[in-house]
Amino acid sequence: MIPSDSFIDFFDVSFSWPDPETGLAATDAEGKPLPPLFHGFTGSIPQGFISLTGPNGSGKSTFMLLASGRIFPSSGRVELFGKNTRIVGGLWADDAGTPGPGLTERIESSRNSICSFIYQNMEFDEQAETAGSIGSVLEIVSQSGGASTNDQTFFNHVVETFELTGLLNRKMNHLSKGETQRLLLALSALYGSKSIVMDEPIFALEQRQKEKSLEFFRDIYREKGVSIMVSLHELALTRKYAETVLLFHPDRRMEMGSPEEVLTKESLEAAYGVPAAMLHDAETSLRQAMLERLRA
Repeated sequence: MIPSDSFIDFFDVSFSWPDPETGLAATDAEGKPLPPLFHGFTGSIPQGFISLTGPNGSGKSTFMLLASGRIFPSSGRVELFGKNTRIVGGLWADDAGTPGPGLTERIESSRNSICSFIYQNMEFDEQAETAGSIGSVLEIVSQSGGASTNDQTFFNHVVETFELTGLLNRKMNHLSKGETQRLLLALSALYGSKSIVMDEPIFALEQRQKEKSLEFFRDIYREKGVSIMVSLHELALTRKYAETVLLFHPDRRMEMGSPEEVLTKESLEAAYGVPAAMLHDAETSLRQAMLERLRA
């Protein structure tokens, strides 16, 4: 069941975020252009359960957005299951660079069927108030998703795994942060995408819920061939569940391999800039800061 082809390929990719106010190249206080987040990066990411880890600001979120076709490289190209993300996202109509239609409803649906995305701190908007109950939304997504999700046994398994049984009659925007995260994970599983990319999707969950969630996504890759890319700050969870780890360094270097190959004392200390023995405390402080920002 598990495919052997590559998941994501980067070819000489460079990327810089523009200034949000001007749309032009971002500059420092002296007006000099900021260095790109990625410069001439080439690499292949295998299919499977891939965990991205590394300190804040090291480029994990940008990498995931590029990999999933949510943003496009300044130069070079990214391929998602062999398809140019500029075409997947509607920017181009073909590999010759013919302007595409943009992110139309049809293009967005097609892109999501290839790769769905859970953004960090994702919330439901005001339209969720009129979307019906959580149970009805889950049923609609399940019935309209991929063939592998339109199955009552799988549906029941998703509802049980993400502890949604008691929430089925609620509205989507009447949930706590942890409940919202669990619902987003369930919706992504039922949508039936070929791959799922998730940016810090479990930080507000209880520890047992984190374990159940990651075990579920590891299993649907093994059973259904759905590739999973997730950024995690908890190294213990990465070690336990990931098949492939991508460790980001502040200087934009990346290391890829199995947890045993990558998450060594030397590599972790180089990436995080603190002794390995202090990393657990650093992770705990970071999660607490994220939760406090949500409560503010």
